[in-house]
Amino acid sequence: MSNGKLTAAILIISDTAFQEPSTDKAGGLLSNAFTEEGGDQWIVNEQQIVPDDVLAIQRQVTRWCDGENYLNLVVTTGGTGFTGKDNTPEAIIAVMSRPVAGVRNKTVIITLPGSPKGAKENLLSILKQLPHASGLPKSNDPAQGPSENQRESQWPKESVDDALKMVLENTPSLQTTKVPVDGNLVGHVLAENIQAEEPVPAFRASIVDGYAITVGKGLPSSKGVFPVVSVSHASPGERPALELGQTARITTGAPLPADATSVVMRENTVLRSKADDGKEEKEVEILTDEIAPGENVREVGSDVQAGETILQKGEEITAIGGELGLLASVGIKEVSVYKRPVVGVLSTGDEIVPHDRPGALRLGEVRDTNRPTIMAAVRGWGFEAVDLGIAIDVQSTLEQTLRDAMRRVDVIVTTGGVSMGDHDLLKPTIERSLAGTIHFGRVAMKPGLPTTFATVPFKTNTGQHEPRLIFSLPGNPASAIVTSHLFVLPSLHYASGVKPVGLPTVLVTLEHDFRLDPGRPEYHRAIVTAGRDGGLSAASTGGQRSSRVGSLKSANALVCLPARKGVLAKGERVQALLMGRVLWF
Repeated sequence: MSNGKLTAAILIISDTAFQEPSTDKAGGLLSNAFTEEGGDQWIVNEQQIVPDDVLAIQRQVTRWCDGENYLNLVVTTGGTGFTGKDNTPEAIIAVMSRPVAGVRNKTVIITLPGSPKGAKENLLSILKQLPHASGLPKSNDPAQGPSENQRESQWPKESVDDALKMVLENTPSLQTTKVPVDGNLVGHVLAENIQAEEPVPAFRASIVDGYAITVGKGLPSSKGVFPVVSVSHASPGERPALELGQTARITTGAPLPADATSVVMRENTVLRSKADDGKEEKEVEILTDEIAPGENVREVGSDVQAGETILQKGEEITAIGGELGLLASVGIKEVSVYKRPVVGVLSTGDEIVPHDRPGALRLGEVRDTNRPTIMAAVRGWGFEAVDLGIAIDVQSTLEQTLRDAMRRVDVIVTTGGVSMGDHDLLKPTIERSLAGTIHFGRVAMKPGLPTTFATVPFKTNTGQHEPRLIFSLPGNPASAIVTSHLFVLPSLHYASGVKPVGLPTVLVTLEHDFRLDPGRPEYHRAIVTAGRDGGLSAASTGGQRSSRVGSLKSANALVCLPARKGVLAKGERVQALLMGRVLWF
């Protein structure tokens, strides 16, 4: 396999095509069939044309089947008829260890007819079954019964880094959409540079409360008594022009009258006379002659110029408000952003009942803690969460639930049903019923060993191929929450353009000894606090059993502990992944 995908080669057997390759029509059709209908499970490594000659066919097939770099599948087309020159069956049978099954060593060999249409139709009829014959680790077949099931998992233990790499490699590429500029924009990432449509301010405005005047080189001093001829408040409307020797009372943010050059602060003036009504000012005395042109004035475009790039592609609109306010200030009504995946959350298991079901639990029943907890986490990350309910341990029911979910959401998060029990049906349902690809079925970590990630081919109502992601997490609550932060969150970030992806990493000082696990690295639930000096310290939330929901209470971090014997001593510094805000003392 290559990068978790199965490898295939296509062999065109034709004297005509060997002499003139452009006459071959089957090779391209078969290659496209793997790409478009193979559920993202295949890489076609090579395509060759050979004449209808036994030795030529055998040489090419054995090259692909023998040695360490063998391919999972060889597909031949042509040479299967009844003429004297149709030698494919005889050539292939001679090199296959099991002619009935079509296998040489670990490579499956399929012979298809030479007709391009017939070759494609035959390949499509068996394509979904080929992964199970071509070397993928296979899940238990529920139809066989417990006595025939594997006693040990066939899935290798992937490292957390390798598993995360597979998640990101198989997360769909960024898609864009147009959205209005409002509060719902928070959390989106811009898919384009944004230019200001108008300047800020759009008019010459006063920075202070005071009096607008006209000053400049060669003009009379600003010091003296001036008549107050108008008032300018922060409101729309035209302002009368200001003549030399006059002043206008003005408030902060209000437009300057035409021909005014500066604003004198109110503190630098005194009232000299009132108007006849006794309320308005008639004359004021300006006490300073050190007023320069442009003083206390915001010029047009001094904050933002029209056409200026105010936000860059890739910037996130945060809840702090700065980006949203900037967009609103320049009249932007709609922006292009990266689409945010919609996440569906499903609990599985006959024993699971809604957490709010009235009455006492019967023996064997367990209240559903995972679904509301993970949905809260997803919404806390800023993504839409859809409640997919609880699925019982019946494969047909689980299959239909997942098919219905794929029409509603982009990402499915399930909990339970991924271990080795008789009723652990997620893996076989994904592989055998949905033609999905399980990229990993175990991760070398504590908690979260049976964590599973898969992609399932899906065609939208518009005919577009948009694979759905399935994160099948362990049923124990602590495992489910930890793995959702480590694998689901980075995928959602990647799909929506957020960088860097995943939880932020910090260095913390341990407040006490932490016992280590020699077999697996551990993600220990902890409370991280900041001291007066700004240093971060971490304390355990207590017992870390994967089923213990209480270990998540107050936890705002996962302390990353290495796999080795012994303890990490109090005072040692290690990395921690922050899940929530840091407490300050």
